[in-house]
Amino acid sequence: MRITRRAVLGASALPLLAAPLRAQGGFPQRPIRIVIGFPPGGGIDILARLMAPHMTARLGQPVVVENRPGANGLVATQAVLGAEADGHTIFFGTTGNLAVNAGLYPNAGFDLLRDMAPLSLVASLPFVMVVNPGVAAQTVGEFIALAKARPGTLNYASSGNGGLPHLSGELLNAQAGISTIHVPYRGSAPAFTDVIAGQCQFMFDALAIAQPHIASGRVRALGVTGPAAMASLPGVPPVAATVPGYEVVNWYGMTLRAGTPAPIVTRLQAEIAAALRVPEVAERSAVLGLDLIGTSPDEFATFQRAEIAKWGEVVRRGNIKPD
Repeated sequence: MRITRRAVLGASALPLLAAPLRAQGGFPQRPIRIVIGFPPGGGIDILARLMAPHMTARLGQPVVVENRPGANGLVATQAVLGAEADGHTIFFGTTGNLAVNAGLYPNAGFDLLRDMAPLSLVASLPFVMVVNPGVAAQTVGEFIALAKARPGTLNYASSGNGGLPHLSGELLNAQAGISTIHVPYRGSAPAFTDVIAGQCQFMFDALAIAQPHIASGRVRALGVTGPAAMASLPGVPPVAATVPGYEVVNWYGMTLRAGTPAPIVTRLQAEIAAALRVPEVAERSAVLGLDLIGTSPDEFATFQRAEIAKWGEVVRRGNIKPD
């Protein structure tokens, strides 16, 4: 399953102002926690806090966001796995938490596919590939030619070892047949600082973070990592136009403890879909560069399984170890 921009305001959607669904088996009986493995303020945290009040209104119980950062999302994952399988604790994770970590932490003591029940693929966010202006490449094709002519001499910065910006470069190395060197930093800000200074030649990151540097000319955008060009970056093609099959999308998904009763899973998936259709949520998400999606649990399960296999192979091939 490929991530595509999906209209969550379609004509077939449930009416936005529909009455809350009738409680099934008394659910929910107490506040619902949405657990996130990151500090407050990031894109996934903002989206969760946009959705929570609309879910609260329909569910009749408070929906609260709980930040449990640490260990690439493992702290939050384990918090959810330690909760009851009754639908009152939701894990809201990213590609890293719900796919990459399966390869990075094979001995974590849990299996994402066995121990978690998918609810919905919620949103996606492609990255942008940027270079220092001094790099003699105006396109992805020219960059690849330069990298092939100078193997092992071009460095790419990332926000941290094992994160999706890191794996974006590893995937490009593998699929384009080039050899570039990864330099991890503690966050996006110092990584951009060294790309701008020319200590590293390129990097991948979210458009919301890269946009000010692109607009000022401190870096140059060569391509976007999603399957299609972005309206907010006119004239910048997808990397896949040069490297067929290349795709990196940071997606957000919601899961539960495995064993949660099916009627509760169905109820929560419906409430997630309803929250995504609220105009305020859609408008704020667009500002963040997020494409809202919304899927069935089965669709998300199929997609997640493919993503775990894809990134597990990248981790193994690159012999990537967590810090």
